[in-house]
Amino acid sequence: MVTEKEKKTRGQVLEEWKEFVWNPRTREFMGRTGTSWAFILLFYLVFYAFLTALFTLTMWVMLQTLSDHIPTYQDQLATPGLMIRPKTENLEVLVNLSDSQSWKKHVEILDKFLEPYNDSIQAQKNDVCRPGHYYEQPDNGVLNYPKRACQFNRTQLGDCSGLSDPTHYGYSTGQPCVFIKMNRVINFYAGANQTMNVTCVGKRNEDAQNLGDFAMFPANGNIDLMYYPYYGKKFHVNYTQPLVAVKFMNVTPNVEVNVECRINAVNIATDDERDKFAGRVAFKLRIVKI
Repeated sequence: MVTEKEKKTRGQVLEEWKEFVWNPRTREFMGRTGTSWAFILLFYLVFYAFLTALFTLTMWVMLQTLSDHIPTYQDQLATPGLMIRPKTENLEVLVNLSDSQSWKKHVEILDKFLEPYNDSIQAQKNDVCRPGHYYEQPDNGVLNYPKRACQFNRTQLGDCSGLSDPTHYGYSTGQPCVFIKMNRVINFYAGANQTMNVTCVGKRNEDAQNLGDFAMFPANGNIDLMYYPYYGKKFHVNYTQPLVAVKFMNVTPNVEVNVECRINAVNIATDDERDKFAGRVAFKLRIVKI
């Protein structure tokens, strides 16, 4: 039996669709009068305006609790990590003595990295501080801004300073310098009033044998207390991170050596297996010599 719907022609279906879109008899557009559409649009306008206002108010209230200078929460930043320069992919320092391009890129990175440490720039921007003491600059009720910073001069890096150095930080002779820096943590009193220093070792027995001798600058890999506390990027505008340079003197060539450097400080943990960069850094060193 043929249904009524099946009897409709294409023209009838089209007419019904046109009438649904606009019905001239009832003056309805898609089944609603102009007044009905106006009320619906007004409702959604008010509804979304309310949501926007609520979101804006919530964000404003939250922003009032935040400081421009100090993070509100620092739970995940309790222990500073270590990092190396030159910073390379996979933390692998490769020096091919027969291919100068393999190490020139490291030299360029270090030239740029160490430029702010030039003695002339440090003398212009930063203070000569008393070694062995924290350089505290409390606000005492009045905003003490900007905070002053202590000088860390490039000449303190000795043979790794790159100043008048024909060996290019030792990379052209297979005695490369690797720089260790400790990440910044705001208001952290590193060392807990005791001297800190960086030590480096081969991760395994064979690494220790292949690592050979190395020299550290400043002497013993010391990091002075006067560079702490750090007050934040906006407060400590000219802050210069202290560095420790490690010059590897006679690494066994053509062998990949795994090196681990740690900061020795009373209040910095270096044995957290969940965070392998907490207070330490591991990298690979390979000197290719044909």
